[in-house]
Order: sequence, then structure tokens, then C-alpha cells
Amino acid sequence: MARKIDQDHSRFRQIVRGRIKKELKKYITQGELIGKKGRHLVSIPIPRIEIPRFRFGSNKAQGVGQGEGEEGTPIDADGDSVGRAGDQPGEHMLEVDVPLEELAKILGEELELPNILPKGKRTISTQKERYTGIYKAGPESLRHVKRTYKEALKRQIMAGTYDPDNPVIVPIREDKRYRSWKVTRIPQSNAVIIYMMDVSGSMGTEQKEIVRTESFWIDTWLRSQYKELETRYIVHDAAAKEVDQDTFFHLKEAGGTKISSALSLCADIFDADYDVEEWNIYPFHFSDGDNWGGDDTRRCIEVLRERILPIVNMFCYGQVKSAYGSGQFIKELKNAFPDEERLVTSEINDREGIYESIKTFLGKGN
Repeated sequence: MARKIDQDHSRFRQIVRGRIKKELKKYITQGELIGKKGRHLVSIPIPRIEIPRFRFGSNKAQGVGQGEGEEGTPIDADGDSVGRAGDQPGEHMLEVDVPLEELAKILGEELELPNILPKGKRTISTQKERYTGIYKAGPESLRHVKRTYKEALKRQIMAGTYDPDNPVIVPIREDKRYRSWKVTRIPQSNAVIIYMMDVSGSMGTEQKEIVRTESFWIDTWLRSQYKELETRYIVHDAAAKEVDQDTFFHLKEAGGTKISSALSLCADIFDADYDVEEWNIYPFHFSDGDNWGGDDTRRCIEVLRERILPIVNMFCYGQVKSAYGSGQFIKELKNAFPDEERLVTSEINDREGIYESIKTFLGKGN
């Protein structure tokens, strides 16, 4: 019976997986499941999966296959039902919990994303303590109770002081045994993402929601590729500041735009907190392409060329279409870095554009 249940559960998960793959683009563009994200699971609404069940009738004498009737006679057990309210439940949404790792696999398969290969020596070593033996000395917190008891029992039996009718075991100092451990160093690839977003007056609620949706899927994929992933957030208008995640997605600002303020702060964070030989670095910047002027754009290009592009795995710029933004900045980047492989740009005109934007950003496997 247990095996049959396991088979049925596995089959159900395969059905759910297939439905998620079929509807993945809708989930990505609508962003409805982001609010249901847990630490390791996300709840996804799955429509139109029929769960087999018995339906019981009213147990009347006259029913389908009973009584008189002729070929072609409509079946209506309760008589004329035109205009009457129904008493049966309608179609419902079934919510299933899907591990984020599984969601990342589905995303990778559907968008044909290559696995990421960490660059160069950008790995760090973590320490892992493993208990490997028993010693006669050590701290009391690591005393091995069972081994201590066995040593005391052997000593009392050998000394002839053990009484089976009164089996009292009293360990002495020579009986005590302690766990010992060995520290091993494990190489582990780590990564940091820095999200930057323009929160000036030209970036509205819809544009910020697009950024929020896309960053969720970027996070999901990168977390499947790295054991440890740190995330930092920068917002900017004419000035930049680092904020927490909630502030990043809900801050409402007004005023002008100086993109160089965000790029400079991003570079400062790298210099202060991350050794470029040990970290895989992924900056993502989202804006509507409106900047304060040519002088600041030239400053942006300078910061990218000298401080950011030489150390990152890739720098991704996503330009979200806005009724108030000029959209000029992406053109300036393409003109300044026509052959730079580590600079990836994407234009996101609406929610439908999120799907292709993710594929553009993550499709190179950097």
C-alpha cells in the first residue's frame, strides 16, 4: 500500500510539474505567486487538475438507466432545471507547494538556461567540523556518556566490584571518554547580487512591479547555482542609498535622476565588502532610461569601464518602458560598449517582456 501511495504521489507531482511548465510564462509575467514565497517553498495556483472522486445521487427510484424512456430523451433527474440556481461547486484553483529548487529546474529547462560556471578563483572555503574519534581528555560538554559508561562497567567487572543484583556504575576520571573533531575546509562558490533601481518620479508602480517580478526569478535561478547568495539593494534618484528589500520594492520618490550615483555606490560596496578573487558578482540595474544629462552618462560609462566591468561576472541593465522616461540610456551603453560580453542589456516594454528579459540576462551562463 505504501508503494502504491508513493507511486500515486509521484505521478501527481509529475502532472503538477507539467502544468507549471505549460503555464510558466503566465506565472512569470503575472507575478501572482511572489507574495506566497516561503523560505524553501512557493505556493502555485494550478487550475483544472481533476481529482477523482465519487458522486452520490439522491437515491431515488428513477435515475439514469432506470424506468421508462426513449432514445434521445434528455436526462434530467430533477425535472426542468432552467433558471434554477445550481447546487454543485464550480471549478476551484488547487494550490501546491513547489520547492524553489524544483522551480529553478523548470525555469532552466523552459528557458534553456545553461548552468553557471564560476569564474577563476572566485570561491571561498568554509569550515566543517566532523567528529572523528574518542579521546581520554576533553571538555565536559563533549563527554561521550555511552563510552564512559562502558569503560566504567569494564573496569568494575575486571576488578570484581560489579554486582549484577545491584548494578550501580560509578565512573571515575580514568573512565571518561570525550568526542574529538577534525576541521576540514570545503571550497564553495559564493555569489552576491546587487540590485539597483531608479525610483525617480518617472518610475511608476507598474514599472517597480515589473522589476520585483523579474528579480524574483533571477534570485530563484542564481540560488540554484550557488550554495551561498547574498543580496544587496540600492535605490537612487539624483542620489543613491542602500536599503533593505522591502524598502527597495515599495519606496516612492520624486525628483531627477543621476544613474552614476547608484553605479558609484555599487562599486564602493564591492571595494569595501567583497574580494573579487573570491566572489562571483552580479549587479542588476533597472531604470526607464532617463538620466540627468550627458555629463552624468559619461560618468556612468567611466565607472562601468574602470570599476565595475573588470571585476563582475556580468553587469545587467534592464530598461523598463515608462511614459515619462526618454529611454536614451540603453543606447548610450550599447554605443560605449559594443563588444563587451560582460555587459548585458534588455528592454522590458511591459509584463510580457519579463520572460525574454530573464532569458537574455541568464542565457549566457556567466
